Amino acid sequence: MCGIELVAKVICTCYLGILSWMDIKTKRIPMWMLGAGVLAAFVFRVLQRGQMMVLWLPGGAVGLVFLVVGKMTREALGYGDGVLIGILGIYLGFWDLLCLLLMAFFLAALYAAGLLTVRKFRKKTAFPFVPFLGMAYIFMLVAGGG
Repeated sequence: MCGIELVAKVICTCYLGILSWMDIKTKRIPMWMLGAGVLAAFVFRVLQRGQMMVLWLPGGAVGLVFLVVGKMTREALGYGDGVLIGILGIYLGFWDLLCLLLMAFFLAALYAAGLLTVRKFRKKTAFPFVPFLGMAYIFMLVAGGG
C-alpha cells in the first residue's frame, strides 16, 4: 500500500466518524462537509492515475440512485446519505461500494431487529444510517479491503 492510500484510509475513517457523530446528534449532515468529501474523493482519484475511471465513476452514480430513492420515499433515506454514498463510490469504486452497502444494510437490519425485540421500534421509527456506513467501512479495512 502506498502512502497516499494509507492517508486516504485514515482521512476516510475520520470523516465517517465525524459524520456519524453529526448524524446521530443532529440527524443532519452539513452540505459543506459533503462538499469537502466530494472534493477529497476527486483529489484522491486524480492522485491515483492508475485507477480506471470506468471502475469509480459508476460507484459515484450509485449515490445518484440513492438520491432518487430519497426523493421517492420523501427522505426515508436522506439526501445526505445519498450524497455520502456517491462520495464513497468515487473513493472506493463500484464493487467495493457494493460490499460496503451490503455490510451497512446488514448491520442496520441487525440494529432494527434488536429494536424490534425490545419493542422500541415502530413502522415510522427512523435512525441514522451514516454510523452503519462507518462501521461497514471499518470492517472492510480490517478484512483487508477499503
